[in-house]
Amino acid sequence: MKIFIKCAIVAALLFTTASQANESAYEISNEFQGANLKVVTQTLVAPPAFPEHKQVVTENKIVQVRLVIEEKEVEVSPGVFMWQMTFNGTAPGPMIVAHEGDYIEMTLVNPSTNMLMHNIDLHAFTGAMGGGALTEIMPGQEVTVRFKATKVGTFVYHCAPGGIMIPWHVVSGMNGAITILPKDGLKDKAGNSITYDKAFYIGGQDFYLPKDKKGKYKRYPNSVSGMADTLEVMKTLLPSHLPFNGVMNAMTGSNALTAKVGETVLIVHSQANRQAYPHLIGGHGDYVWETGSFNDAPATDQETWSIAAGAAGAAIYTFEQPGTYAYVSHNLIEAIMMGSIAHFKVEGKWNNDLQEQVSAPGKIK
Repeated sequence: MKIFIKCAIVAALLFTTASQANESAYEISNEFQGANLKVVTQTLVAPPAFPEHKQVVTENKIVQVRLVIEEKEVEVSPGVFMWQMTFNGTAPGPMIVAHEGDYIEMTLVNPSTNMLMHNIDLHAFTGAMGGGALTEIMPGQEVTVRFKATKVGTFVYHCAPGGIMIPWHVVSGMNGAITILPKDGLKDKAGNSITYDKAFYIGGQDFYLPKDKKGKYKRYPNSVSGMADTLEVMKTLLPSHLPFNGVMNAMTGSNALTAKVGETVLIVHSQANRQAYPHLIGGHGDYVWETGSFNDAPATDQETWSIAAGAAGAAIYTFEQPGTYAYVSHNLIEAIMMGSIAHFKVEGKWNNDLQEQVSAPGKIK
């Protein structure tokens, strides 16, 4: 109880700027315009999956979503544990999908079993603090906020309770992404429609796990007891782990993402706090929206692209050959040694015209 009270007071004191941005302090110039729109409840799913959605729509709607905050201990690699702060139990939190002109009505829940104040800052949100000032909730509270999707693209969301609490919560896994599609779907630079058969969400994390004097990773009894140690590691800017989707090898081996030859895949990749350099080994970015803006013409035939810290981007690729493809951040130290890697397992017929081993390995002649 004492730890909870102390952390709650610190969080409240650090959140002074956002708290001053209360909507009741302003004269209202325009009332909510979507009262007659159809209301749909979006069933959120754990990454790397996308929720069910249409790529093209003719009418706008109100999309209701519910995010439940969970502070939980996670084994990020064998024998290595950390307390993650999560939306709906995963790092990153679930993908949310809507269309330009829709309203997203979000209920944020902070169960009484948690120890900290939380909120949500959505980069798709128009208004000061990205909704952070409107969504501050203590354990045992929930809040509902509504915002209009005025910009198309892919966007990060994350917890932002103020001061040093912001980076600590974000690098504890409390981030996710939202995709706002154009109503008439994705387009290439000539205005032709681009469609996809599958969509996957990859969220890069940077974790800063403390070690003891013997070099072993420490383990803590709750979400706040390791805060001071973690902050010291964070100051070095040297992460201990850089996994995609919350734990090491979350999408490799038996957990690989799946596709078939001829299928077109949309990959949305978010980086809440640290940059990454996606590269699909043996494939390409047929279309890439590096900054996530679907109003911009996509780059084409990219080998590697960048996802900036605090941003999400999107890429589309049509698989032409079966096999296991590695999707990595092409700082290969980060990929191989620190976990920034996922696998696509692709089934289908082999095309010798694309790739063939002409002679097997043997002695030099």
